[in-house]
Amino acid sequence: LLIFKRYKEMRTTVNMYLSSMALSDILIFFGLPSDLYRIWKYKPYIFGDFLCKFLFYLSETCTYCTILHITTLSVERYFAICFPLKAKTTITKCRVKGVILSLWVWALLTASPVLFLFGVEHRNGSRSDEAKECNYIEHTARTGLLETMTWLSTIYFFLPVLCLTLLYGLICGKLWRSRHKMRGPQVASREKYHKQTVKMLAVVVLAFVLCWLPFHIGRILFAQTIIVLYDFTQYLNLISMLLFYLGASINPILYNVMSQKYRKAMSKIL
Repeated sequence: LLIFKRYKEMRTTVNMYLSSMALSDILIFFGLPSDLYRIWKYKPYIFGDFLCKFLFYLSETCTYCTILHITTLSVERYFAICFPLKAKTTITKCRVKGVILSLWVWALLTASPVLFLFGVEHRNGSRSDEAKECNYIEHTARTGLLETMTWLSTIYFFLPVLCLTLLYGLICGKLWRSRHKMRGPQVASREKYHKQTVKMLAVVVLAFVLCWLPFHIGRILFAQTIIVLYDFTQYLNLISMLLFYLGASINPILYNVMSQKYRKAMSKIL
């Protein structure tokens, strides 16, 4: 965020999406202290009902937001590479700002049922403060909201992954065909930039899928509440949580490895 804010040459439409994703990744880490506490001492939950609801909501919103940003950015790159003349007039910084704002609003709205699904409650009929848990609310879950949100989250993950696979297949096909055509130095320079951008985004997408796939598998198993798989889901939830936070922190490392401009800007700051 600091790099994109400080250096004008870094304020491209691609980096506008990436900086918004960086904000989403930072917000995800607000839930880390609560998650670590719940691993150490699951109950009683000491942070209160508001924080329980808010942190689940924030995590869900940022998860949706990151997925939407990656998908929209990939669609933008597809148009920029496959339809460059049209993209030049259509994809402007002003419009990208509007798209990013829309993505955040949509993520906030679609994650809002989580506010009603999670909270602090006493389990097994106990009224003792020592029995307070931050978890899904049983009577709300029985209405089908838990299962609905699980399937919504699953669609939010697997449908974009399918779209991303298709988009990057089309982009690679376009770049492969264009390398045999006659072109001047300006076109060659533009294609080199496109290839570098696509490589970086492909690595970001791959890291996203690898880090967040166990998280979504764990959710599906948790929602099914299969008793036989209880121990397995507990271990999977721990691993998926670690990968979830790794996925939120790995992007700056990937940018540093894949982008020469990012490395130069980072070295200036340091």
